Amino acid sequence: MAMKIRLARGGSKKRPFYRIVAADSRMPRDGRFIEKLGTYNPLLPKDSEDRVQMDVEKVKEWIAKGAQPTDRVKRMLEAAGALPKTERNNPKKGTPGKKAAARVEEKAAKAAAAAEAAAAPAEEAPAEETAAQE
Repeated sequence: MAMKIRLARGGSKKRPFYRIVAADSRMPRDGRFIEKLGTYNPLLPKDSEDRVQMDVEKVKEWIAKGAQPTDRVKRMLEAAGALPKTERNNPKKGTPGKKAAARVEEKAAKAAAAAEAAAAPAEEAPAEETAAQE
């Protein structure tokens, strides 16, 4: 049985409230769980002590038994000091997609054409001025 330490959503519509639970990975997100380990209230300010409350000892026991915390719960545990901080590296996340890259290329081509068009009449203008002076 694969165990997960994850968030189970509660609260009403547009007013989320989460329980941090140890559950079988096959169970639904808000379904049956084995033990409640804490709570998370995202509506509270980030510096509030009541935003994330969890029993760190119980969480460590479940991790020792083989339970895997989800990414969000892992971040909460790192902030609480229960887990060592891990370096995250996702270099592809910041790169633009295909359509955005195409828009950038198109914009650069238009800018180059506009600069070329602006430079061409500027070169012809002195020739016309010299002809008018004679």
